[in-house]
Amino acid sequence: MKRFLLVLLACVTAISTLSAREVYILNNSWRFFFKDENSSDNARFVTVPHTWNSDALTENGSLRQTTANYRRQLFVPNQWQGKRLFLRFGGVMSVADVFVNGSLVGSHKGGRTAFALEITDKIFFGSENTLLVEVSNAYRSDVLPTSTEQNLYGGIYRDVELIVTDKTTVSPLYYGTEGVIVVPSKVSTEGVEGSVSVALIGKKDAQCNVTVDIVSPDGYVADTKSVKAKIDGKMLHVPFSVTNPELWSLHKPSLYRVDVVVGADTVSLNTGFRRLEVTPQQLLTLNGKQVPVRGVNLCHDNAKRGNALTQSDYDADFATIKSMGANAIRSVEGPHSQMLYDKCDREGMLVWVDTPLCQSPFLSDIAFYASEAFKQNGREQLKEIVLQNIHHPSVAMWGIFSLLRGRSTELMDYIKELNSLAKATDPSRLTVSCSNQDGDINFITDLIVWQQSVGWDKGNVEDLNLWQRALRTNWSHLRQAVCYGEGGTKGIFNDDLVSHSASQHRIPESWQTRFHEGYASRIDKELFWGVWLNTMFDFGAVRHGGCVRNSGIVAFDHTQAKDAYYLYKTLWNRKSPTLHIVGKNREVRLGKRQAVKVYCSRGVPTVTINGDSVAVRNISQGIFVTDSIEMFGYNHIVASTEKLCDSTTFAVGNYLRRK
Repeated sequence: MKRFLLVLLACVTAISTLSAREVYILNNSWRFFFKDENSSDNARFVTVPHTWNSDALTENGSLRQTTANYRRQLFVPNQWQGKRLFLRFGGVMSVADVFVNGSLVGSHKGGRTAFALEITDKIFFGSENTLLVEVSNAYRSDVLPTSTEQNLYGGIYRDVELIVTDKTTVSPLYYGTEGVIVVPSKVSTEGVEGSVSVALIGKKDAQCNVTVDIVSPDGYVADTKSVKAKIDGKMLHVPFSVTNPELWSLHKPSLYRVDVVVGADTVSLNTGFRRLEVTPQQLLTLNGKQVPVRGVNLCHDNAKRGNALTQSDYDADFATIKSMGANAIRSVEGPHSQMLYDKCDREGMLVWVDTPLCQSPFLSDIAFYASEAFKQNGREQLKEIVLQNIHHPSVAMWGIFSLLRGRSTELMDYIKELNSLAKATDPSRLTVSCSNQDGDINFITDLIVWQQSVGWDKGNVEDLNLWQRALRTNWSHLRQAVCYGEGGTKGIFNDDLVSHSASQHRIPESWQTRFHEGYASRIDKELFWGVWLNTMFDFGAVRHGGCVRNSGIVAFDHTQAKDAYYLYKTLWNRKSPTLHIVGKNREVRLGKRQAVKVYCSRGVPTVTINGDSVAVRNISQGIFVTDSIEMFGYNHIVASTEKLCDSTTFAVGNYLRRK
């Protein structure tokens, strides 16, 4: 049970009846100050989740990469003598040093994974204790990622928990997990076999009883095992089996509960069982049925809160993604909060979780350092990512690298090492990488996703057909998918600009729309196991010191959908109909002759201009356009079907300015 610390301090009864494990949320009453202030005299009170770059851009227009301190008091009652105390941090960007009463209790390097530290021997029982967390988001060559386009917002940006347990307990220290690892080895409609691994801590060589229950979605105990274990520093592996299981799927996301009981201590987590495979025809199947993946790349921030996202933020983003008809999310360059994956588990959404071995588009950036410190940090982060998320049935694949350049032997060997480590840590899942390069680098992971942009900076969108023909001729045996997407600023429709590189901040939305229309109509669905859009939302970017990267099909506020969003809602959402006039926010248009484009998912829309019906023709799946019509002054456009209606009004030429 998780409780707020105020409840703890107010209720002596709750203290005296403390059960074997209690979890208290320590999000309130932190005092925050920057390291270069040299004093905490003017420290500000903040509430976690918190980032010192919450508005994405600081006052001078650049992301602040520095070091700051978070400090708070913690009263620990005498009744807890004999208990063990742990601090668990859901996420600190990017390096954290944790002190209790002036003593260093531990450090963590890596901004998107959880970690826990035991603080028992540093605590003063029956009095106040001082917690201090020194946090740095400054660049370091020994902490991944060393090359990224995303802002690395400094701060304690996820929950902080105080965990109180008995002396012998399930360990919160095992790579930031709950101390319980569930790995199925065989999954079918007839049965599931696997093991539950338990990290135990206590007095060395002490004996304890461990019970593992697998509870079915209807509350029935599908399997139970009880064993006597010795505390020897090794993981305890308890086999389990479930007959006639309810398999997890996108349409029926059935969840089991795993209860692990050690003495009076209980740890519970939800999981699910499913079989994900790639057929000889390179099709991705879930429980034996083909799943055409319709995925989106999801970065780690929004305009309001930076990366200090809340449950409501994740709920809103999930609803937007789901309503578009996507069935998969890629956590770009590292995992999101457990809140997102819990929701994907409950509501049926596939997930690809990246490791932060990635490279930005900037040629000067170095993504891989051939130092042992860099390599070890990558290994540690990968194990944390896998083990902290291994119980989520929604998580389908582990991303090993993204957009790396270079073909050195040392880099290739390191990628192979990470791929092998992921497979050894979790034999039940596929590995994947995202690539925009040729060469042997594309043959290491189980799956490969090509990030493609032909027709943007060079060539024409029609060249996509040539590229796909070459893939089909020479590389059709690869387990491959495609990822694409380029920028467009919401509400900018200046089609007179001639260069895509003229201004990254002012790329017209209409250019992005045409790019996505061209790709969506030309992708060879039989060649790829999936399509990934890059990206779902605009995000804060390192480029030019912290600007907004406008590659999203929804703006940085996560509410204003661009035309490309409605294109995919038309093509992907089969449950509810879509009708959308393209460019409806463009209030003034140049040139007397204008055409109206409409996205419509069901039937043929009726279009009227100033009350007069006009003919429409279907130019691609879900895309309809009128003939070019001479217009003057203000024009009222209405598109309708039997159940839906959309409308807009715009002026032609300089009519508004003349008024």
